[in-house]
Amino acid sequence: MSLGIRPDPVARQVTRRRADGSEAGTVDLDPATFGISPHVAAMHQVVTAQLAAARSGTQSTLTRAEVRGGGRKPYRQKGTGRARQGSIRAPHWVGGGVALGPKPRDYRQRTPKKLVRLALCSALSDRAGEGRIMVVERWPFPQPRTKDARAALAALGLQGRALIVMGAQDVVAERCFANLTEVQLIRVGELNAYDVLCCDWVVFTDATLPGSRSGAGQPAEQGQPAEPAEVGA
Repeated sequence: MSLGIRPDPVARQVTRRRADGSEAGTVDLDPATFGISPHVAAMHQVVTAQLAAARSGTQSTLTRAEVRGGGRKPYRQKGTGRARQGSIRAPHWVGGGVALGPKPRDYRQRTPKKLVRLALCSALSDRAGEGRIMVVERWPFPQPRTKDARAALAALGLQGRALIVMGAQDVVAERCFANLTEVQLIRVGELNAYDVLCCDWVVFTDATLPGSRSGAGQPAEQGQPAEPAEVGA
């Protein structure tokens, strides 16, 4: 393989599980989403842009023109033996304005859509390469109970911080997981590289797994797979 050519995507499979931890066949992960070689530079640039976009940018200091007072010359130009001064609100005076201080600004960076998608697929591929992608058939919680959600995590063997990707139909499941500090919930349309990299596990359901294909002997009941979301950086 010559230099500069990225390797072909790798086909990966994961065990499809039910909420009680039992196996329910296998799922073939989309190689273009979960099987590429992680692009570290793309992930760094996109994560940096996302963190920059989260900054409020409302900090502000007063310049010498904005500080109240100082309109009169403090003393005459010559004859005092002191250095000449024009205003008591100059930056070197106590109570004066701030020189080159921060002003309100927008920290957002322009990030191409293809770069955002590459970063997300790189992050998902990194987790898939470590065996930290889990596919659950569905969340069959009849009512919102944190106890049921905690039991499901224990049955699935999820240790550490888990990013659970929710669909529009998972309203009850969202309320079940809401009180668990080790779980981060995210809608499938909001999936991004930063949240994937911040968590140890990424948990999908059949309805939220991007670009999935059913494994051998697996009933095709996922429905239409969702496209990976883009980071709002």
